Amino acid sequence: MYKRILMAYNGTREGKTALLACTEIAAFERAETHLLAVASMPSSMFLTEGFLPEELIEEEKKRMQDVLSEGLAALKERGYSVAGHLAVGEPVEEICRVATELKCDLIVVGHKQKHSFAARWWRGSVGATLLDYAPCSVLVAMGA
Repeated sequence: MYKRILMAYNGTREGKTALLACTEIAAFERAETHLLAVASMPSSMFLTEGFLPEELIEEEKKRMQDVLSEGLAALKERGYSVAGHLAVGEPVEEICRVATELKCDLIVVGHKQKHSFAARWWRGSVGATLLDYAPCSVLVAMGA
């Protein structure tokens, strides 16, 4: 059913839970697997300053490259073949863009439950927002 899977990975506990769920599905389906890390830029800085200093962008890219490398190493250590991708931008937009470009059948993301409506509204949820814009099926793995 799933031939190409995109795992959006951010290195959090929930992301690691999703990573394991992704590997189980990929192994079962014998699917081509892609790991994506997104260096996101804080929208509050865009609103207040109108720009981001290049140093901040480069620091975030390096941090997310490290996260991506960690995820790739964990998968390869378990014997999985996986391609890595680094994107810069708004996470939902970048996840959807890469999934569309790669013609993915499934997107896997981790999710941490927020205990109040206000927290969810204020901080948003990549998993919940992704459901509205994804070009394919989405698996939202809950953190333990």
